[in-house]
Amino acid sequence: MDKTVELKAKIERLRRKKTALLTQSRLLQDFVSLAKSSAKEQMLAAILQKTLDLTAELAQAETGSLFLLDRDGVVRDCILTRGPRQAKECLDLTGTVLKDGLAGWVMRSRRIGLISDTEKDRRWINLPDQPYTVRSAMAVPIIRGDELLGILTLLHSQPGIFHQGTVDVMEVTAGQLGVALESAKLYSKLDEYSRALDAELEKGRQIQRDFLPRELPRLPGWDIAACFHPARQVSGDFYDGFLLPNGWLAVVIGDVCDKGIGSALFMALIRSLLRVFTGKISLSGVSISSGGRAASGEIDSGVETALGAVTSTNEYIAHEHGDQGMFATLCLGIINPQTGLLAYVNAGHLPLAIIGNAGVRSMLNVTGPSVGIDSLSKYRSAIARIEPGEVLVGYTDGVTEAMSPDDVLFTRERFFSLMEKPASSAPELIERVKADLSTHIRHAPQSDDITMIAVHRQRKAGN
Repeated sequence: MDKTVELKAKIERLRRKKTALLTQSRLLQDFVSLAKSSAKEQMLAAILQKTLDLTAELAQAETGSLFLLDRDGVVRDCILTRGPRQAKECLDLTGTVLKDGLAGWVMRSRRIGLISDTEKDRRWINLPDQPYTVRSAMAVPIIRGDELLGILTLLHSQPGIFHQGTVDVMEVTAGQLGVALESAKLYSKLDEYSRALDAELEKGRQIQRDFLPRELPRLPGWDIAACFHPARQVSGDFYDGFLLPNGWLAVVIGDVCDKGIGSALFMALIRSLLRVFTGKISLSGVSISSGGRAASGEIDSGVETALGAVTSTNEYIAHEHGDQGMFATLCLGIINPQTGLLAYVNAGHLPLAIIGNAGVRSMLNVTGPSVGIDSLSKYRSAIARIEPGEVLVGYTDGVTEAMSPDDVLFTRERFFSLMEKPASSAPELIERVKADLSTHIRHAPQSDDITMIAVHRQRKAGN
């Protein structure tokens, strides 16, 4: 007889374990299928509704509910098996604390509450306006770590419906629900942080755009155009064009290593330093002219300005921020608009090109290392000339290394092939490259910042 009882008990335990495992399997299938849903914002509600419906089915409950609680034990939402989430019962309970009855007992004890007959258990309270009869009841705490996330209740109009086997199934369900709710809270926080970060990055993008010139200088006989497309909300690429106190034109293009906020901050700093050291502005608020030959028209002034600005910028960045490991490639050109003479320093940047009728006529090659690596770095200046009808073009590697959907590079060869046909203006040349880049990239994600600047010396009438 004892062996028979023991065998029955063993069979019952195995039956309960099987039921629990089947429950877990069905819940997992639901979780996986819902996780693949495109409606991410509705995923949690769908998972909880599915879980509640399945739990009620397995426990043979007629109705059920899931109350979601905040840290103070206040009901913030509920889900019902028999109707929409906006049912009157949910609305009436939202914002209250479950102090009384079975739910209150579970909240205090944090244990599963099982009532075989509500007429014989003091933990059950019949409400005056209760729309249905309850004789069997069960309430299950949903706990993750030390936090009570919710309470699941199951109800039936007949007594003795729920038993220890139901409790075993509920323990599995409660564990799954705890994981789902905790994940939802983490996702909610992550989503909140993500929105906040996006807002800050958008502010950063606006600030960065304000650092770039709102409009490029307009000079008689010259036209200037630029293109700036960051791969992210903020960029390490930069360009600039501004007039010096002596009437000469300064043109800059650069690329800070890495991407993101750090490189964007260094971009803003370097761009500001170049303006200070070229004499465009001064820290005292009074414009100065580097070289001391503002109106002479001699190229020596441009040479001294370009060389001094890049050298001073490098010294400051390397000395004050060298431990950050940040550096930038850049090219600064100083153009005499009367003669087309150009003095420049190329600090590790891609060679700028002077485009003539037959294509590339001259390259502005590197004259020193990147800015910010070594405060003792030496730079030399070089001289070129932009003839009437020619265009000076600068770009960053985001142009030549732009990827197609098939992971094919745009390439330097393709870029310079677009320069073989003469352009009547700087905007025309920039638009030509942008159109071909758009055809190449199509729907592929942009892998790097894309920046270009073009300076065109117009032909004189009759030439």
